[in-house]
Amino acid sequence: MTPAGIAVLLGWGIFLSLFALAGGLFLLGIDRKLAAHMQARIGPPIRQPFIDIVKLLQKENVVPENAISGIFNLAPVIALASSILILFYLPVGSILPILGMYGDLVLVMYLLTVPALAMVAGGFASGSPYATVGAQREMVTMIAYEFPLAIVVIGVAWRIGAAGLSSPFALATIAATPIWTVVGPLGLIGAFILLLVLAVVTPAELSRIPFDTQEAETELAGGLLVEYSGRNLAMFYLAQGVKTLILAAVIVAIFFPWNLSGFLAMPPWLALPADLLFFLAKAIVVLFFAVTLVRVGMARFRITQVVSIYWRSLSVIGLFGLILLMADAALPALVGVGS
Repeated sequence: MTPAGIAVLLGWGIFLSLFALAGGLFLLGIDRKLAAHMQARIGPPIRQPFIDIVKLLQKENVVPENAISGIFNLAPVIALASSILILFYLPVGSILPILGMYGDLVLVMYLLTVPALAMVAGGFASGSPYATVGAQREMVTMIAYEFPLAIVVIGVAWRIGAAGLSSPFALATIAATPIWTVVGPLGLIGAFILLLVLAVVTPAELSRIPFDTQEAETELAGGLLVEYSGRNLAMFYLAQGVKTLILAAVIVAIFFPWNLSGFLAMPPWLALPADLLFFLAKAIVVLFFAVTLVRVGMARFRITQVVSIYWRSLSVIGLFGLILLMADAALPALVGVGS
């Protein structure tokens, strides 16, 4: 790569990093505001997450005496950095993945586990029994939702590949050819089922109600983050916001990749901001149905219920959606043989 190309890549990287931080905190504010209105409360202002971050950065960073200080301080850095890195592999509006040539949807799926693993490491390193139990629950939850998540990824990519497209796991390919455009009636039902499965996985990925057993305040006093404060807690909070944006971006990229500039003719200087705003609008809609609506309307599950829901119910539902996609791909060949 030429020096000019490296400079352009670096510039887009800085822009996406700032967009991830600001966009993630904005989505957290929207989530809190929507939840408040659904509960007949006024709620905090949308800018409240930004205010919280500023306050946390000004507070003392306390490290427990019995903590492993190196891991304890490194965990939030890894969580935040890995969360931002994932966005480099995803299309954002009309901005193609800047590292799309180096990774695909499978890599994104595995990178999503890194922030959670960093939180687990920080919880174990803190030396708190509450954080230790929270870390154990986080690992169990990760194991539970990985299989349904893999079903969604494999199902969508396989169906796109069956349609004759090359590099079906590449997010650029998926975004350029939405799955809804390559399937028939059975495939539409199967794709919708996989969308529902991914939507149910999202609250667990974000440790939100009803899958927030690892941070249950009434049981574990905050769980994983009980010993964190100041700058370290701010970085975990930022990582949570960025990951919220990432999960919404994954759902948008797989199932709703359309851009506003694809429907309306507009000059290039206007297309980029318009597509970014349209991307945020789609992310807000995804966040509302996958996270806000669920956590307002439901109570926390027990950890045994979380495992049962993902390993049994959701896995079976996801496999049914995958079978429908396979049947949809095989149907034209069967019709051709019959005729």
